Amino acid sequence: MPDSPLRRRKQRDATTDGADAATTPAGGASPAAADGARKPSRRERRREEVVDDGSDRALAARNRLTPRWWIWVMLGLMLLGLVWIVVFYLTQAQYPVPDIGNWNLVAGFGLVLVGFAMTTRWR
Repeated sequence: MPDSPLRRRKQRDATTDGADAATTPAGGASPAAADGARKPSRRERRREEVVDDGSDRALAARNRLTPRWWIWVMLGLMLLGLVWIVVFYLTQAQYPVPDIGNWNLVAGFGLVLVGFAMTTRWR
């Protein structure tokens, strides 16, 4: 299994020494910079804050593909909602459920919206 980018970055940071003696200006350098120690950049401080506590596992779980049935349920709900609305209009509110009247539109659009909301989780 290949290493994750976070793991590679940690290995790379561990192999480099943090001294930038070649790029430190001689005239305006602080005493700490003259000794080879320098203040870490914001990016380096953020890297240090990252703790490897199973974050690779969490990243893998987040990037996992959705199950094969997800797309069929998603499309089925959107099509069912569309058919519900079309049947309601074509039968002049007699079908699909005559007792609820115009709430049939809410039911049809609700099915379409649930299907559309599923598209946000589809990978």
